[in-house]
Amino acid sequence: MEPLALYIHWPFCLAKCPYCDFNSHVRAPVDQARFAAALRTELAWEAARLGRRRLVSIFFGGGTPGLMEPATVAALIADAIRLFDPVADLEITLEANPTSVEAGRLAGFRAAGVNRLSLGVQALDDAALAALGRRHSAAQAIAALEAARALFPRLSFDLITARPGQTVPDWRAELRRALALAADHLSLYQLTIEPGTGFAALHRKGQLVLPDDDTAAALYDATGEEAARAGLFAYEVSNYARPGAESRHNLQYWRYGDYAGIGPGAHGRLTLGGTLRATCRQRAPEAWAGLVERHGHGSTEETPVTAPERAREALLMGLRLSEGIDAARFASRTGIALDDALDPGTLARAVEEGYLVRDAVRLRATPEGRKRLDALLAALAR
Repeated sequence: MEPLALYIHWPFCLAKCPYCDFNSHVRAPVDQARFAAALRTELAWEAARLGRRRLVSIFFGGGTPGLMEPATVAALIADAIRLFDPVADLEITLEANPTSVEAGRLAGFRAAGVNRLSLGVQALDDAALAALGRRHSAAQAIAALEAARALFPRLSFDLITARPGQTVPDWRAELRRALALAADHLSLYQLTIEPGTGFAALHRKGQLVLPDDDTAAALYDATGEEAARAGLFAYEVSNYARPGAESRHNLQYWRYGDYAGIGPGAHGRLTLGGTLRATCRQRAPEAWAGLVERHGHGSTEETPVTAPERAREALLMGLRLSEGIDAARFASRTGIALDDALDPGTLARAVEEGYLVRDAVRLRATPEGRKRLDALLAALAR
């Protein structure tokens, strides 16, 4: 059976960031006991139908899982280890923010079994943090990074680039500060305007102006250079790591493996009865909890993924990786030979122009190709 990654969604935040379109909600207070019980119930339901899969990772995402009670995290980890067959070096990641509330919980999360922390730093500049709607300061971010480094064997942090008014020299200096504090893994996200967010309204009124494409590209290139200077290399479009420090959980996604999504709005791709299925949970937290309490799960949709859909998804995910797509794995997972999923004319031109490399074993995008991945995929996929 396909190995399994487990994603657990905690949908609650202290505040909604103006750039965020994730399934996150502000509640005061949160009924921690109710949602902890519902997560454990849904996990047990999912495990009952999946069987004793080999478990390669657990990821607590959100929302803000750093607001969970450490006892809840410990109980879910214990359940997962009991219900599945964990690998010896099971990666257990939890996302947290550098607020004082969450920083105080870090020791509790480590005691619960979390061995990889992902900190939502986003910036090391107070003005930028305020503009992004973040509730922590640069000093709090630095303190949280230092505390996490002392507690967790593996540490990642997120930063946002292409912010309004951002310059390449300022970005290099900011990035060097961050990498000096925590140089294992970096996730970098370019600021984009997502529909329905606070930033979308400001952008529409002309009150929020993002850097132009050339500046955004220069900021991206500077990131790769500074990360490499610190010993981190781009193994995916937006992710840099020291060799061996790559996110195993996210690699499961990008290599198009099975993953189970637990919690409000969580998605999954699961092989059941020989068929790959797309799963989706109710997004609204209270409605999801009610479904779980009545039926044992909060599923709202579960559909077979057709062979052409599998091929498109595997292309979309796999070309994000610097390692690219293994042709044999692609055919086994999708039921379609890799070359049959590609437009031959587009492939030939992309190879000739230096955006793709195709050999007997795999297809991969070059660094220049990964910069143009959206346009490339639109023309490449049959």
